[in-house]
Amino acid sequence: MPILSKIKSTVLLLFLVFSACKGQQKDTDATSAVITNAPAPIIVAANRTKAYLPLLQGKKVGVVANPTSVVFHKSGYTHLVDSLLSSMIEVRKVFAPEHGFRGTADAGEHVKDGMDTQTGLPIISLYGKNRKPSGEQMSDLDIIVFDIQDVGVRFYTYIATLQLVMEACAENNKPIIVLDRPNPNGHYVDGPTMLKEHTSYLGMNPIPLVYGMTMGEYAQMLNGEGWLENGNKADLTVIELENYTHESEYHLPIRPSPNLPNDISINLYPSLGLFEGTNVNAGRGTEFQFQRYGASFMDSTKYDFSYVPEPNFGSKYPKEEGKTCYGRDLSHLPRMSEVSMEWIIDAYKNTLDKSKFFLTDGFTKHAGTPLLQQQIENGMTNDEIKATWQADLEDFRRIRAKYLIYD
Repeated sequence: MPILSKIKSTVLLLFLVFSACKGQQKDTDATSAVITNAPAPIIVAANRTKAYLPLLQGKKVGVVANPTSVVFHKSGYTHLVDSLLSSMIEVRKVFAPEHGFRGTADAGEHVKDGMDTQTGLPIISLYGKNRKPSGEQMSDLDIIVFDIQDVGVRFYTYIATLQLVMEACAENNKPIIVLDRPNPNGHYVDGPTMLKEHTSYLGMNPIPLVYGMTMGEYAQMLNGEGWLENGNKADLTVIELENYTHESEYHLPIRPSPNLPNDISINLYPSLGLFEGTNVNAGRGTEFQFQRYGASFMDSTKYDFSYVPEPNFGSKYPKEEGKTCYGRDLSHLPRMSEVSMEWIIDAYKNTLDKSKFFLTDGFTKHAGTPLLQQQIENGMTNDEIKATWQADLEDFRRIRAKYLIYD
């Protein structure tokens, strides 16, 4: 081969090798950029043991907890109570909210006092005749730890439990530590605002249906706005989340209650939860709780979807049990960032006997106002109804801003 050709071949070979290496470097850089820009994992407060264990050492501790109260680790998770005991913290008793400490009770079913078989600790129910810790129950405690996963909907009863526990702490001079967790519906504020004359355990304060706050933020609001009984203030410490913002999408690894099995049901719960104040089934008695709705008394000619609710885990006596329910499947919908009235309007419009639709007082307790039922009955559209919420929502956002911990 002539020497010139050899030189050309060598140069060509070097060029190809250089190009390949350069391309590989670009790929590596791109991968590095993805890793570098990936959001840091959210650290729940229960995992930030160095922030709260020193506050508990040498103290007699009461814990308000349910199955979501866990400390995560590489191989899974450990319940907070077990974690505290293994850290030589003197846990004296557990207070159990709706659905119980181990989470097996139906919605609305009274939780009984008892003993935890795994730890031998006494369990005191906060969902039955007694919803607020008594002075006697707190007399042998120095401090309370509250750690429950919320879903950010007013009628989800864990924020009511938080309020009553904070009231008991204030009245009995016991400090309370709230271990914060993400709010999976914390990315927006929407829905009708609770009217004072209709407050109940399904809504104790003038807040919207979706309030866009974590438990820690809401606890600060309870103190700051004077919403505890007699305007008392609890000695409150919030252990904050790490790497969380209100725009964060958070997958709940443990269902927060028996009838919220996945991210879709949790996201649809603000809208479909209003069906709890009606005779319409919202998926209880199926494996798609709060992802569908239907009833036997709705016009079957308007729907191409039906299902039959049967007793199952978390729903011993579902509405419309054993009946063919005509309605809609919403399990395919993308993430919601608002409360939609479209589906409850649709169900009411297609109910053959409208006297069967609303439960007496039940819908008002869930909505927080009798106006919403009147608006639906009067044929108002989703947009027309939502327009009536806006002034109250703006007022609430101004109050809320004072207590936000996270961006």
